[in-house]
Amino acid sequence: MSWWIVNYTPAWVLLTGLIVLIAGGAVLLQRYVRRRFPVLKGDAHNDVTKFTYGFIGFVYAFFIGFVVSSMWGQNNAADGNARAEGAAAAQMARDAVVFDTPDKDRIRQSLLGYEHAAIAEWPHAGNSRSPDADTALARVYQAYDGVVAGTDTQKTLLATSFSNLDKISQARTVRLLTAREDAGLPWPFWVVIFVTSSLVIGTVIVYGVEKPAMHYPMVAIVAVIVATNLFLVVELSHPYVGAVSTTSDPLQEVVAVLSRPVP
Repeated sequence: MSWWIVNYTPAWVLLTGLIVLIAGGAVLLQRYVRRRFPVLKGDAHNDVTKFTYGFIGFVYAFFIGFVVSSMWGQNNAADGNARAEGAAAAQMARDAVVFDTPDKDRIRQSLLGYEHAAIAEWPHAGNSRSPDADTALARVYQAYDGVVAGTDTQKTLLATSFSNLDKISQARTVRLLTAREDAGLPWPFWVVIFVTSSLVIGTVIVYGVEKPAMHYPMVAIVAVIVATNLFLVVELSHPYVGAVSTTSDPLQEVVAVLSRPVP
């Protein structure tokens, strides 16, 4: 469910919708509570409410911080994997200039074809493995298999290129497996997030404030904070979709390197 929301809903629409829904709902609920239970306007119960809000707020902040930190680490790992894939391919493109012209041209063309196939595969990585990308990667291996290294430099860079090619293949496999197994946060985490968020807003609503002009803004501010935290959790739940997802920019850079004229 969260994957569909993040993938098909623009970030600003999602953020605005959450703020309107949560903050608006909290203010409406507050209005009902103040009218239905006028005794709560007094401050007789505020000592208990302060303690409850402090405890719930601490648990909420700790848990949200833990979840966001964990998911941010997951996204950073995906970014690092994409950069490693792009860096290895870019190095292969640069090293190819030492080979004879037929070998060099064949390598660069096969590598460029793979990068285009990998970029096309990127948005659909979670659904299926692209046969075009598999074929393009096999052609890169075949291009290097056909290289006849005549000098020590060529032999060294050929071995290095095979090593980098293995890194590209491994990085792609990690990317595909990560995207395919990406199901977002497990449901127990969502339960805890929704329960603690509701308790945070609820304790602010029942807090005794006589003047509505002071109480309504207080509730709205807390609700907006809860909504933005929930937005951040949803966006970070999936490393390959959404506004803060890992992009194919490293592969695009390889295409740019391969598209430049060879000196």
